[in-house]
Amino acid sequence: MSQAARQHPHHDHRHDAAAFVGEVASACESRGLRLTPLRLRVLELIAAEEKPVKAYDLLDRLKDEHSGAAPPTIYRALDFLLENRFIHKLESINAFVGCHHPNEAHQVPFLICDVCSGAEEICDERVSQLLSEQARERGFGARAQTLEVHGVCADCRAAAKPD
Repeated sequence: MSQAARQHPHHDHRHDAAAFVGEVASACESRGLRLTPLRLRVLELIAAEEKPVKAYDLLDRLKDEHSGAAPPTIYRALDFLLENRFIHKLESINAFVGCHHPNEAHQVPFLICDVCSGAEEICDERVSQLLSEQARERGFGARAQTLEVHGVCADCRAAAKPD
């Protein structure tokens, strides 16, 4: 179990695409948001991925189902999902992942593996709180936080070690 999971045992980090999509659909309904079929499909494609996915990879998958899919189509759907906190954009690799907590407004750091391209959301509010406090103490009016730590994940490190 990761340290973040120990600190927040109520957060389930197992990959369950159907449950995630259902949670987002419920959130849309309760917030009065319109989850169009295209937005839903983009969300499903992101949820089905074990790793961050780029917009053009999503577009390629969509073109198989919707011949008229074009970059503005995918970006409008991504904008909706981002604005409503259902997904995160990993700026350093220009890719998207589902949000573990789509019903909570939060800023979280990510650990991004440079070997396998996996990304892990760290669910520990102390990091974003510390950044916010430091900004406030300096009179800085922060609008957003993006913290992405690159390195090699435990699985890739273990795989690289000789037996």
